[in-house]
Amino acid sequence: MTKAKPINRRDFLKIGTCAAGGLLISLVIPARATPRLAMVSAPATATLNAFLRISEDNSIHIVLSKVEMGQGIWTTLPMLIAEELDCDWNNIKVEHSPPGKAADFTEPLIRSSTGGSESTVSEFDRYRQAGATARTMLVSVAAKRFGVLPQDCRTENGYVLAGTRRLSYGEVATEASTLPIPSVKLRDPKDWKYIGKSQKRLDSPDKLNGKAKYGLDIQFPGLLVALVAHAPVFSGKVKSVDATPAKAIQGVRAIVQIPSGVAVLADHFWAAKLGRDALKIDWEPGENSAIDSNAQREEYRKLASTEGVIVQKKGDVASALKNAVNTIDAEFYFPYLAHAPMEPLNCTVSISDDKCEIWAGTQSPLLHQAEVAAFLGLKPEQVAFYTPFLGGSFGRRGSFSSDWIMEAVHIAKASGKAIKLVWSREDDIQGGYYRPVYVHRVQIGVGSTGFPVAWQHRIVGQSLFVNTPLADVIVQNGIDYSSVTTGRPYSDAIPDHSFELHTTTVGVPVLPWRSVGNTHTAFVMETLIDELAVLASTDPVTYRRILLNHHPRHLAALNLAVEKAEWSKSLPKGAFRGVAVHAAMGSYVAQVVELSIDNQQIRIHRVVCAIDCGLAVNPDGVRAQMEGGIVYGLTAALYGEITLENGQVKQSNFHDYRMLRMNEMPVIEVHIVPSTGSMGGAGEPGVPPIAPALANALFAATGKRFRRLPIRLDDIGKP
Repeated sequence: MTKAKPINRRDFLKIGTCAAGGLLISLVIPARATPRLAMVSAPATATLNAFLRISEDNSIHIVLSKVEMGQGIWTTLPMLIAEELDCDWNNIKVEHSPPGKAADFTEPLIRSSTGGSESTVSEFDRYRQAGATARTMLVSVAAKRFGVLPQDCRTENGYVLAGTRRLSYGEVATEASTLPIPSVKLRDPKDWKYIGKSQKRLDSPDKLNGKAKYGLDIQFPGLLVALVAHAPVFSGKVKSVDATPAKAIQGVRAIVQIPSGVAVLADHFWAAKLGRDALKIDWEPGENSAIDSNAQREEYRKLASTEGVIVQKKGDVASALKNAVNTIDAEFYFPYLAHAPMEPLNCTVSISDDKCEIWAGTQSPLLHQAEVAAFLGLKPEQVAFYTPFLGGSFGRRGSFSSDWIMEAVHIAKASGKAIKLVWSREDDIQGGYYRPVYVHRVQIGVGSTGFPVAWQHRIVGQSLFVNTPLADVIVQNGIDYSSVTTGRPYSDAIPDHSFELHTTTVGVPVLPWRSVGNTHTAFVMETLIDELAVLASTDPVTYRRILLNHHPRHLAALNLAVEKAEWSKSLPKGAFRGVAVHAAMGSYVAQVVELSIDNQQIRIHRVVCAIDCGLAVNPDGVRAQMEGGIVYGLTAALYGEITLENGQVKQSNFHDYRMLRMNEMPVIEVHIVPSTGSMGGAGEPGVPPIAPALANALFAATGKRFRRLPIRLDDIGKP
């Protein structure tokens, strides 16, 4: 048996009886449980957001402390409780956190939000403890009724058994709610029947039959649909507006001006859209009208040639570069990227004298609840925040400024109406926020052995976290650590190196994008390591193995991927391979890409992926996230680019901000490394290696290096 970590009454906020009878265990988040990020607190009156409820009808209700946005935690987190509770999987019902009442604890912002591929890692102990606590209490009551000691009882599939006698959990749940909090022990891994074994997703049936509720599905009598005309330039302001033509559109009910633009309220979406199209607005563009992607790139290139803020430095790089046998001087460019979740942003708001109700798919309900309450002059518990399913996010619904939610609240307050704000696809693509533009400049000195002896690496780009609630954690001494890599693990083997950062200020709103800084740093490191291997006349896998000799988890992922891809075997004529390995969010992922070029078109045939994420709680869930990450990463590598001219975004929809199509999909194979290492995430680490593996395969096919994304064959040789 595994002894659980100590847990006190602050960790279990409430143990009591449900309204309909049963056992309710409500949890707060213990501060000791954040493994990879420090904690930032939200307002002291935060909303209760995680509990387990066992009803008299034997149903097991699990309320998520995180939000389900396609990553599979609707299944993975209940598996943790089910393992220790020993319940019937078919009796589990899952829901997002209800609006709740103010609680007497301070909820950590990072832990109350969903992101960073942290959900399963952060909840692993806490959810198991909840299940074990409930089971121990249920067994205590059943043992008393049986007239035996608790240790003479066992549990199975939602029942407590002693010999031939048995009681269902529902039969003893209400009485169990009167017991004090017990000390618990967690099951030995050898006895697990759920954890580590694939389970079918609990949210799939409702998502297939249409019962699942997304934000766009919210509807009730009197609700109006609102669309906003935003300034064509970021931070532009309304100089004047003629709403007369819009008011003439049938179904348009009101037009209100708000800080972010002009909102049209109508009976339905199409009327609101026609009304918005009919508005005559004179805009004051402001200083951001000068932003131009080409000029920005040139400015970044110049900055990259100068010394930045030192992130990490060892030895004398300048001297080592001079004395090197060979050198590589490379510059890389990465454009703005839109998140483009399948469900565009939306938010429904209803405001009364002493209450505000909000329906919105967001990664940070508590953060937004506090901001809305402060704006309306309400207490946080007067803002009921309902969380439907999220139709994707990739970071966009993790906005720290609550941008679209506050926009909806402004409309509801100004109009006095219950409204559902809907962003169109064009609003989403052109209205921000984005993964920032980055430029890397790298100079490498190569020694006589063919391995790097000097590495100077400069990165230029906007900060993601400055002026956000996480600034004190992630931005230190002027360095946004989400923007920069220290080159590890490869830098450990380089005697003289420096990694530097230039943080720019640009009037384009930015947000973390799936896998954050790894989206560009992995590409630079893994394509350069590949280039060094070729320069040394060494197989790229062999070269990596030498450099990663003291990094067993990188090696384990790399070795499994190349084994399954049959790296040592020759490919058919016209087919080529590339490899990359990268660690992100605590997991280690290697990928091998097989492709060919047909009529100047890249054809990706196969991707073999291996991941060491420590314990894979739900292996099928891990595989699904790797597959999704590969598709998302390939989309960005081949097509992703947001460009600005005269301060305006040129792209508008999926015709010019393309997604990977079905006919372009490769065969994807995902293999999980058997591992006893610390647990990592799965939602994001599948993204970073795919672009460099693709670029390395293209080098094998063309003999040319690609220094910018998205990859285009006609860019071969361009700086």
